[in-house]
Amino acid sequence: MAGNSDPLTPRAKLAVTAGKAVAAASRAAGRGSGSVIGGRVALKLDPDLLARLAQNLDVILVSATNGKTTTTRLIAEALRAAGPVVSNALGANMPAGITSALAGGSEAKFGVIEVDEKYLAGVARDTDPKCIALLNLSRDQLDRAAETRMLAENWREGLAGSKAVVVANCDDPLVVWAASSSPNVIWVAAGQMWKDDAWSCPSCGGVMQRPGDDWFCAECGFRRPTPSWALSGDHVLDPHGSAWPIHLQLPGRANKANAASSAAVAAVFGVPPQVALERMYQVQAVAGRYDVVQFQGRDLRLLLAKNPAGWLETFSLIDPPPTPVILSVNARGADGTDTSWLWDVDYTRLTGHPLLVIGDRKLDLAVRLEVANQHFQVCENLDQAVQQAPPGRIEVIANYTAFQDLRRRVGN
Repeated sequence: MAGNSDPLTPRAKLAVTAGKAVAAASRAAGRGSGSVIGGRVALKLDPDLLARLAQNLDVILVSATNGKTTTTRLIAEALRAAGPVVSNALGANMPAGITSALAGGSEAKFGVIEVDEKYLAGVARDTDPKCIALLNLSRDQLDRAAETRMLAENWREGLAGSKAVVVANCDDPLVVWAASSSPNVIWVAAGQMWKDDAWSCPSCGGVMQRPGDDWFCAECGFRRPTPSWALSGDHVLDPHGSAWPIHLQLPGRANKANAASSAAVAAVFGVPPQVALERMYQVQAVAGRYDVVQFQGRDLRLLLAKNPAGWLETFSLIDPPPTPVILSVNARGADGTDTSWLWDVDYTRLTGHPLLVIGDRKLDLAVRLEVANQHFQVCENLDQAVQQAPPGRIEVIANYTAFQDLRRRVGN
């Protein structure tokens, strides 16, 4: 718990100081936040630094393909009702970035940490978390990540026998299978709009039956567990059956689902749902996502969508036609260089919207939209797309590095 004696050795203190110095130099050179390079330097000097920094914290890990940055932010806001929080709020979610974040939280009681799916088991070993939130697993970065069932297997092995309370989405069969190896699981019915990665049973490979919101495998009996928390419309249902209203400034059903999981996590640490949900209202944007910015005299709403599941959720929250939509796709290292996932997205949901296409891989996206019988215009850059867009607020949907490019261009 926080307040114990200082766990840092002289070597660890040197590593923290060096990491912060390198991060500051990186920022001064205009090369981003510096958290990753700072963390790498610190871990080089003390490979056990992450474990040492986590020692005095109640650590909460959050992992998923979609929604982990937002959920991490919502949990952090809720837990501030119970004490100071340190968090990797900007989404640097691999060990170096996590180490940098924790190095800045010497007075914190809670460490709320977003973790890349591939690194969850290792970070859990290092940080001895009190709670782990698992939201979903779907295809993403096809050139970098193994297929989803292998990720679920990695989680399952890493969580086996964990002392952490696992808060898991019971509507995602892959998450349920992964979490079932843990002795202490709280199930949340958070929903699952994207189902294309969960039609075969992760336990036996049989075909999953999906009547309504339920799911089960007729071959091995693997089935949806009974939730103790649930998202129900605009309310969170707690284990006592009480319904608590969700008031968020963040749009869409997916963020209500994130709030439901966050309320369940906060309750593990004694923060009541009413208090947790009221605090979540403070969150207006998350690392630029959902921000409405002014650019060339127009209002642009910036939306991040990195994979088919994310694009599907994003389509559900944009303003209806004829609202113009700018789509931007890159395929750099941080995105994954394989753009075949574009063919898994149902772009017919954009019918009626004037579409403007930009980004490094605008021609790949143009071919996909052509096949989906969408009307679109390919533009050289954001400036041209905004000039060509019909009147009204513009929805801008971009994958990871394209989103960062857009934020820089609009000064956000």
